[in-house]
Amino acid sequence: MFYGRETELKKLNEMYDSNKFEFAVFYGRRRVGKTTLIKKFCKNKNAIYFVAREASGEINLQNFSSDVFSISNRDKLDNSYFSDWEKAFDYLHNISKDKRTILVIDEYPYLAENYRPISSIIQAHIDLNLKESKLFLILCGSSMSFMENQVLGYKSPLYGRRTSQFWIKPFTYFQALPFFNGFEGEEKGILYGITGGIPEYLSKINSMFTLKENIISLYLSPSGALYEEPTNLMKQELREPSTYNGIIEAIAGGASRLNEIATKNNMESNKCGKYLTSLISLGIVKKEIPITEKNSKKTIYLLDDQMFRFWYRFVFPNMSLIVSDLGEEVYTHKIEPQLNSFMGLVFEDICKQYLYKNVKSAPFFFGELGRWWGNNAKLRRQEEIDLMAFDMDSALFGECKWTNEPVDRDVLRDLLTQSEMFHYKNNYFYLFSKRGFTKKCTEEARKNSNVKLITYKEWDEI
Repeated sequence: MFYGRETELKKLNEMYDSNKFEFAVFYGRRRVGKTTLIKKFCKNKNAIYFVAREASGEINLQNFSSDVFSISNRDKLDNSYFSDWEKAFDYLHNISKDKRTILVIDEYPYLAENYRPISSIIQAHIDLNLKESKLFLILCGSSMSFMENQVLGYKSPLYGRRTSQFWIKPFTYFQALPFFNGFEGEEKGILYGITGGIPEYLSKINSMFTLKENIISLYLSPSGALYEEPTNLMKQELREPSTYNGIIEAIAGGASRLNEIATKNNMESNKCGKYLTSLISLGIVKKEIPITEKNSKKTIYLLDDQMFRFWYRFVFPNMSLIVSDLGEEVYTHKIEPQLNSFMGLVFEDICKQYLYKNVKSAPFFFGELGRWWGNNAKLRRQEEIDLMAFDMDSALFGECKWTNEPVDRDVLRDLLTQSEMFHYKNNYFYLFSKRGFTKKCTEEARKNSNVKLITYKEWDEI
């Protein structure tokens, strides 16, 4: 089944209907659904789909030739190859002069890294003749840093040639809901958290299984579909996977500052910082500073990929038990007692998505929404605010609680106190709770019209 991506598909079809040269760049982490979206778009259209390999330019050219001729000229299919890439793009120009033709080069970084002139060749052909053709060129890649620097970047030969770009991101919680049919509200949140909203992982959820059975089947069995997924991805994208494993495990275990992460890996901070930069480029790690600051020494590192966070927290440390066929015991003793703790950051992310989804009905229009932490000089203590947004003289403060007990009024009072550290004229307060609110908290909220209490179960109705 094809879910979501309606906006991207609509844009692609609008570009296709222009009947003029178009050049779209697709990028995003592996398994996020780039190929599925492109193939959906290409269905029933005159499309050449080529997947580059980790091979020489000559082998890729031979495979490219076969894919081109299989669509455009079946008489040349057997043992017919372009002599070079220049000839290949001359041929593409000729067949797309008067006929709408889609050319997809998937895994473009593999081709460009093994045959470096290819970007310059494509650039030259765009400038000389393809821009007058009806070719729809799509370059797609999973290496975020490569696509951003070597295709979209200022120093790339292809800079300024693309007519559109698509950063394909994981599904939001609300986009992922069709995958959770048959599950209760809180189970949906956990399933979203353990898959990170990645479409391929979401598609592996079995609605005939319980939440526990899904986790054991996917992660806690040596034959599970996601049992070795992160390590397999790391081997594809990075050298020294063991070093990266240590860094990710440290972050998944709660280390967030550079010196903490480096210390846990017996590494100098500068060297650790370089590894973190690579992980950020892959969308696995993110760097955060308090939302009110532009440059800060308070930088922390978090796992941007929640599936990685789940795997490195619960699967990676327990692999010996899992291969000993003790997956159910790992769930019972290692995972289930810590699920609420794991879901804290996931719930913050879902709450952020909720606020963006409902921004039009918010008390003021905000752009950036993030976390804040720092010192409360008046009370001489460190404070953390889960969600904060501001614009001009207005600010929004949010607290997210994924706990089994209803949220009491002390949480609301703490949030009101935290807002006093800032000097905005209009303050608005959002409390999000998995299990609702106590009577005292509800009564306290009624005294302030700028307070909104939101229970997780309400979202099933959105």
